[in-house]
Amino acid sequence: MFRLIKETSKGKARLGEIQTDHGTIPTPVFMPVGTTGTVKAVDTRTLTDKIRAPIILGNTYHLYLRPGTAIMEQAGGLHSFMNWPGALLTDSGGYQVFSLSEIRKLEADGVVFKSHLDGSSHKFTPSQVIETQRIFGSDIMMVLDECPPYPATESYVRQSLDLTHRWAGDCLQAFRNSTDRYGHRQFLFGICQGGVFPDLRRNSVEVLSGMGFDGMAIGGLSVGEPAAKMYEITDICTDLLPREKPRYLMGVGTPGDLLESVARGVDMFDCVMPTRNARNGMLFTRNGIINAKNARWKTHFGPADDGFPSDLCTRHTMAYLHHLFRAGEILGLQLATVHNLTFYLWLMDEIRRHIGDGTYDDWYPGMVSKVTSRV
Repeated sequence: MFRLIKETSKGKARLGEIQTDHGTIPTPVFMPVGTTGTVKAVDTRTLTDKIRAPIILGNTYHLYLRPGTAIMEQAGGLHSFMNWPGALLTDSGGYQVFSLSEIRKLEADGVVFKSHLDGSSHKFTPSQVIETQRIFGSDIMMVLDECPPYPATESYVRQSLDLTHRWAGDCLQAFRNSTDRYGHRQFLFGICQGGVFPDLRRNSVEVLSGMGFDGMAIGGLSVGEPAAKMYEITDICTDLLPREKPRYLMGVGTPGDLLESVARGVDMFDCVMPTRNARNGMLFTRNGIINAKNARWKTHFGPADDGFPSDLCTRHTMAYLHHLFRAGEILGLQLATVHNLTFYLWLMDEIRRHIGDGTYDDWYPGMVSKVTSRV
């Protein structure tokens, strides 16, 4: 599934590729988030032709509740349902159960929760989550885990980790006892947890790495802990994760986070930030972060990022985008979203280029400074 092509000489950044039946994914890679079967404000043709995303993410919790597995199976899976030709990763829905459902009950074999849509009661078990993702037809599926809140006590996280490890084993058994759907290969990733406690993280990586998953994810970060702590825990995990398998840092993050985490050996990322922040008027550029709603852009008749290859920069001015947001026009959200995703995918191209050239370790600190500044 994964081919490691090159590692930097001084650091831990890696160049590789993931082979799926829906295409080859160059790594490091950023996956746009399509929570409910759509990357908000972007159609699939734009995702392939302009943004050039090789893989996107869907969410099991939301898709399970609506439209549901029956509709998804009738449609022939999520690829067919949303007319997406590239690769798909679906998370297990565990994070949403614990973050969106106010009423939930942990049990040894799963979690009972109430839908945030209508209050109806449901239960996720490891085997049920695997079957649901089989029906979705995801190229990459994730195990069911519990994501502890931040902050949490070490005793709570330790207890939670025991449950996560048990569920991971149950998911793997269910995966091996079931078959691929819709004529393409499906893979399963494990998720290490352990909060911000180094010893628990090391234990989780050791336990899960020995189970034989196709890839490994680092979960439970970017949930409120300081960025320095996130980088520290990521470093600890990548020191121990299998070298020959892809490493996925879940729910991360800002452009600066991507650069820092690649330097620490991460291969895959997802985050709602480029799309969510775009809908609030925030643009990511090569020179820093722009708030399109600020009055300073009212008479700025140039692009957001001169020479950058997005529709927003090649066809429209900041004055026009500022007007669209002030007027509440949907086009403003669309232009900003496509721009941000184009920027994130461009940034990953640059990251891979510098790793390939052997210049990443010298280049990325200056780039972190640029992309995190305010314009």
